[in-house]
Amino acid sequence: MELLAILKELLTNTKGFLEAFVSDHGLWIYGLLFLIVFCETGLVVLPLLPGDSLLFTAGVLAGNANNNLDVMLIIVLLILAALMGDNTNYFIGKFLAQKGEGAKLFGIFTIKKEYIQKTESFYEKHGSVAIIIARFVPIVRTFAPFVAGVGSMKYSKYITYCVIGAILWVSSITLAGYFLGNIEWVQKNFEKVVLGIVFASVLPVVFQVIKHQFAKK
Repeated sequence: MELLAILKELLTNTKGFLEAFVSDHGLWIYGLLFLIVFCETGLVVLPLLPGDSLLFTAGVLAGNANNNLDVMLIIVLLILAALMGDNTNYFIGKFLAQKGEGAKLFGIFTIKKEYIQKTESFYEKHGSVAIIIARFVPIVRTFAPFVAGVGSMKYSKYITYCVIGAILWVSSITLAGYFLGNIEWVQKNFEKVVLGIVFASVLPVVFQVIKHQFAKK
C-alpha cells in the first residue's frame, strides 16, 4: 500500500514529490530520476509513470540554486536511463517475437501474428523517424521500443534513431524547465504549464486518429 501511495503522489504531485525528496535525501534525487525514466521507457507495464512532467520538473529543480543540482549531469544521466530503458524494451519484444505467436509478457500481453504484421507495416509507412516522434508522446514512447523489437526492424537501424530521440527529448524538456522555471508566471501556473506540455505531446496522436477516421470514411 505504501508503494501505491508513493506512485499516486508521484503522478498527481510530481513537483511537490521531487522537492520533498531533494529536501530529505539530497543528491539521491539523481538516482530516483534515473530509476523513474528507466522504468517509464523500459517496462511496458509502466507506461503511466511521469515522463515529460518529470523532465520539466527536474530542470526546474536544477534551476533553483538552493538545490545544488547540476542540470548537465541530470541530462546525461536521463539520456542514459532512456537508452537503457528503450534497449530493455526492444529486446523483450525481440525475445517474445522469436518465441512466436502466443508468447506472453507477464502473462498479460499476448504476441499475435497480426501484431507483428501491423508493427512492420507501421514502420514501413512512417519510417524509422517514427521512433523519434514516439519519444515525445506519453505512453506511446513506452510501447514503441517494444513494438520495434516485436517487428523485424534491425537493431543497428533502431539504435541510431533511438539515440537521437533520447538526446532531443531529455535535453529539450529538461532545459525548458531549467530556463523557464524561475519565471514568476510559470511558478504560479506550474500545473497548467505541465498539462500544456503533456497536451502538446499528445496532439500528434490525436491528429493521427482523426486523420485515420477521415481516411476510413
